[in-house]
Amino acid sequence: MKNFFMLLVFFSVAGSVIDALAVDWNWKGDVMYRYQIDNPETKDNNRDSHRLRVRIGGFPAISDVLSAGIELSTGGSNPVSRMQVLGEGFTAKSFKLNQAYIDFHPMAYGLDGHVDIIFGKRAVNESIIRVNDLLWDADLTMEGISLHYGKDGRKHPAGLSAVLGYYLIDESGDIENDPAFWVSQLAWNGNVDNNNFMIGAGFYNYLNIAGTNVSGWAYKDKLFNNSGTGSGTPAATLKYDYDVLEIFMHFDAGLTGKVPLKVYGQCAINVAEDVDEENKAYLFGAKLGKATKPGRWEIDANYCYIEKDALLGAFTDGTRFGGGTDGKGFELGGKYLLVKNLMVSLKYYNHDQGVGSEEAGEGLDIWQADLVVKF
Repeated sequence: MKNFFMLLVFFSVAGSVIDALAVDWNWKGDVMYRYQIDNPETKDNNRDSHRLRVRIGGFPAISDVLSAGIELSTGGSNPVSRMQVLGEGFTAKSFKLNQAYIDFHPMAYGLDGHVDIIFGKRAVNESIIRVNDLLWDADLTMEGISLHYGKDGRKHPAGLSAVLGYYLIDESGDIENDPAFWVSQLAWNGNVDNNNFMIGAGFYNYLNIAGTNVSGWAYKDKLFNNSGTGSGTPAATLKYDYDVLEIFMHFDAGLTGKVPLKVYGQCAINVAEDVDEENKAYLFGAKLGKATKPGRWEIDANYCYIEKDALLGAFTDGTRFGGGTDGKGFELGGKYLLVKNLMVSLKYYNHDQGVGSEEAGEGLDIWQADLVVKF
C-alpha cells in the first residue's frame, strides 16, 4: 500500500511538471468486471468466479522525438493475466507496474520519426506485430529493447513494417545463461479495392532455453505442457530449444459495403534442432462488425491448434485450455457498445487438451461475461 501511494504522488507531481511544460500527458485507463464459469470435463462441478482488472497510466508526448509511458495495473505473479479474483475476505488487491518505457524516434538523418527505439517494459501489441493470441497473451508486457520501422504503437501505416527486438525472460546473474529471445518481423500493409490487408512473417530465436529449469520465472513453476526432462511431476526443466517461425495475415473487407468483415490467420512451426514432431501450431478466424460507436456490435470466432512443442507455453493465451500448448478448439465471442466508453461482451471457449495423444484429450468449456469502462 505504501508503494501504491508513492506512485500516486509520483503521478501527481509528474502531471504538474508536464502541465507546466505544456506537454500532452495523455492519460488512459480501463476497469473490467468479469464473471467467469469454468467447466472441466473431468470434474462434476463448475468453478464460478468474479474478477476485476484495473489499468491506469500516462503516455506523454514529450517532444517531436521523445515519448514515454508509465502504467499501473492489478495483477500478481501470472505474466499473462492482470485479473484479480474477488472474494478473498475483502482484502486489498495488488496494484503493480505494468508498463514503463522510453520511446526515442529521431527526426535527423532522414528518419523523420519513422524509426522508434524503445527501452523498457511495454504491452505486447505495441512491442511486436501481433495479429491474435496464437503465440502471445494480450495481457503480456514484454521487457527489453525494440527497434521499429513503420509501426506506431498498435498502428501499422501503409507500406513496410519491421520489428527487431531483444527481450529478457529471466536474470540469473550470468548473462551467458539468462533465458531471453530475439524477435525479427517484416510485414506489408496494403490496400486492394479499398480493402486493407497485412501479410508478414516473424522469427523468434530463444536463447538458453533447452535444459533450463523454469522455476522462478514460469507461473507456478509449470512447463505449460512443453516437453520436460529430469525428476519431478511434471519435470520443471525444458527439454527442447524453441526457434519459432511465424506467418501471419489479416484482410479487412465489408459485406454489402456496410458491415465490416475481418479474416485473420497465424501459423507457426518450431524449427529448432531435435524437434521433429509435435512442433506445429495455427489459428484462423473472422470478425464481423465493429463496436466503435454506441449501438454497434461485433462477433468474433476462431479455431486454434497448438502441438506440444510448437511454442514456448508459458506466455501463450492464459485462458485457452488452461494456458500453454498441446490443445485445440474454438472461441466464439460478441461485443456491444452500450453507451460511449461502456462495452459489454460475452465469450465462449470450447477446447481439448492433449492433441498429440491417441486418446481423446480432456475437454474444457469456459464462459466469460465482461463489463468494461474505458477513460
